[in-house]
Amino acid sequence: MTDTACVPALDLRALRKSFGAFEALKGIDMHVAPGELVFVIGPSGSGKSTMLRCCNRLEEPDSGEILLEGDPVTGRGVNLNRVRQRMGMVFQSFNLYPHLTARWNVTLALRKVRGLSRSQANDRAMDALDSVGLADKAGNYPSELSGGQQQRVAIARALALDPSVMLFDEPTSALDPELVGDVLDVMQHLKVQGMTMLVVSHEMRFAREAADRVIFMDEGRIVEQGPPEQVFGAPTQDRTKAFLARVARE
Repeated sequence: MTDTACVPALDLRALRKSFGAFEALKGIDMHVAPGELVFVIGPSGSGKSTMLRCCNRLEEPDSGEILLEGDPVTGRGVNLNRVRQRMGMVFQSFNLYPHLTARWNVTLALRKVRGLSRSQANDRAMDALDSVGLADKAGNYPSELSGGQQQRVAIARALALDPSVMLFDEPTSALDPELVGDVLDVMQHLKVQGMTMLVVSHEMRFAREAADRVIFMDEGRIVEQGPPEQVFGAPTQDRTKAFLARVARE
């Protein structure tokens, strides 16, 4: 593996992706430094989630290059299982197995992908659940958990694989407003611990308070980026200003 102190944790170079005649990504260049929390905002259809899904090749880029700690994610011969262990992802929907307890949802990948014994997987799963405040819910099934708790189990499942980078795709959009705070608290805790995170979300207040850098995307391009105080307080691009003004009215 390349020396991670010298390279971005995640590096996107000239990334392009089309769906038929629709060009979703129009040459995205982006880097995320180790330990950085980068927040991506923008209107629906701007390419945010497509960009995120290209990072671990849930969507296959048409062209461009993605590097994870200097190692190629795109191109031939890449071990995607290994890449996805190093790059955890949390989705809008929790994607938990309803017939498995919280602990078993977390241990599944540890046993199937990492090849850990049941005892080793259980120990790591309990550590991961404890890190999101749900050790006491390890034996509960998803139907016995609130939406916020289910999302925290999904975060624990990704964390248990010990990733270098965490991707979050609208992690709070399916939650009742009163449950959003618990998930954001976990993300804030991860930031304090030094986790590298790339987050697509409409949680503007959290972006203002927690992000190291905010990126505004529109129509498949990066329009503006900078520290949250600059992007939110003194945006330089008219499109950014119009978007933020509209969000403020909602």
